[in-house]
Amino acid sequence: MLGWIVLCAVAATCPGDDEGWTRFRGPNGSGVARVTGLPEALDPATNLVWRVPLARGFSSPVLFADRIYLTAEEGDELVTLSLSQVDGRTLWKRVAPRPRREKLDGRNDPASPSAAVDADVVIVFFPEFGLLAYDHAGTELWRRELGPFDNVYGMGASPILAGKAAYLACDQQTGSFLLAVDKRTGATLWRAERPEAKSGHCTPIVHAEELLLPGSFYLDAYDLATGVRRWRRSGLSFEMKSVPVITGGLVLVNGYGSPMNDPGNQIEVESFEAVVAARDADGDGAIAKDEMPATRAAAWFDFVDLGSDGRLDARDWSYLSDALASQNGLLAFRLDGGAEESEALAWSYRRSIPQLPSPVVLDDVLYLLNDGGGLLLTFRPATGELLERGRVAEAIDTYYASPVAGDGKVYLASEHGSLVVLPAGGSFEPLSVVELDENVYATPALAQGRVFVRSVEALYAFGAPEPKAPKADER
Repeated sequence: MLGWIVLCAVAATCPGDDEGWTRFRGPNGSGVARVTGLPEALDPATNLVWRVPLARGFSSPVLFADRIYLTAEEGDELVTLSLSQVDGRTLWKRVAPRPRREKLDGRNDPASPSAAVDADVVIVFFPEFGLLAYDHAGTELWRRELGPFDNVYGMGASPILAGKAAYLACDQQTGSFLLAVDKRTGATLWRAERPEAKSGHCTPIVHAEELLLPGSFYLDAYDLATGVRRWRRSGLSFEMKSVPVITGGLVLVNGYGSPMNDPGNQIEVESFEAVVAARDADGDGAIAKDEMPATRAAAWFDFVDLGSDGRLDARDWSYLSDALASQNGLLAFRLDGGAEESEALAWSYRRSIPQLPSPVVLDDVLYLLNDGGGLLLTFRPATGELLERGRVAEAIDTYYASPVAGDGKVYLASEHGSLVVLPAGGSFEPLSVVELDENVYATPALAQGRVFVRSVEALYAFGAPEPKAPKADER
């Protein structure tokens, strides 16, 4: 009982969900920390506070009080870890069930989704099992088996917490849904089906009493309490993976499907009825691979074969047609659910759109980081005015981690370990570029004068020697 009282007292003095780094990409998924004293270089030679070896996992660090929460694949085990922000030592480790092995894209990982945490619970999602909840001492509160899933990349969305509920988006080839559960018990509060959503893995954000979640072709807003969809906006790519960002009354969301979704590079497919009439040699009312028209669309066969039965039926063909008609883009929608669809889009940009990294806004500059080659674009978020387009010359690489920002600095981490710090204001002239020589897929976390970077080998804490966060009772 004493330990619980101490923990509650600590939690009461901790940053709230709107200020702490308690979910993937921090405060409401924005990637921006309201902190000071962050370092101008992420350099193991000069400002490394500690480094601890860590089992492989692509989940990003999540922070609460003086704790760090991560998931990992340790040998054959899926584990949840609680580490000390002070020195990186492991405070507890818990093993999750692993009843199956799901097929993953090479850029994914069995421990990709990040944890979500508040004063009461630590929620983790392992796609090869489901949801688990712990208290801050590591006591399991509940578990909720989900799946198996059918996503061509493997699942990747992270859970979030809001009020008394935990929310998880499960978009897949078929049977996509958004789930809300009681964070204390794991009991279902509601489940919203998402039939149009397919292969993405966006993590939702919250606005007022709504949960905003991009998916194939649409941005949907759900009532947090009931799961009823309040409004929807169209025009999105058929694949959505990035976290939307709210700024100045707009919600910004980027989505990239393929090069064939760039304006000017698109093709139109014939109707299903016309193709069946001309190409259905065996008369089964569907299109087999050897019956596909010899166009660029033929390369999409396996991807749009939603039933994985080696034939495209009317549903599959409709998805193919809609997917090819969609465009890559960064879209800015007005946050007025009552507005007409024709008035909702404030602006859009359709070139060099990232597939994975999410946008970040700092000091009235929107940063958009492209996966391939580290192409960086900056905009005025209110108008979509393109300010600059270029690369950090010393860090041309692939980027899977999203940019994060705070204290007048923007932090980038490339696949092969280039750690870049840019000044606020949109300049591409870096404050520092340091080579970590370890691959990085997880998005960094910012808190209390420190930057936490997870590589495939270790977790690093850069910055202030002593964290300023209050200390939880470790019991």
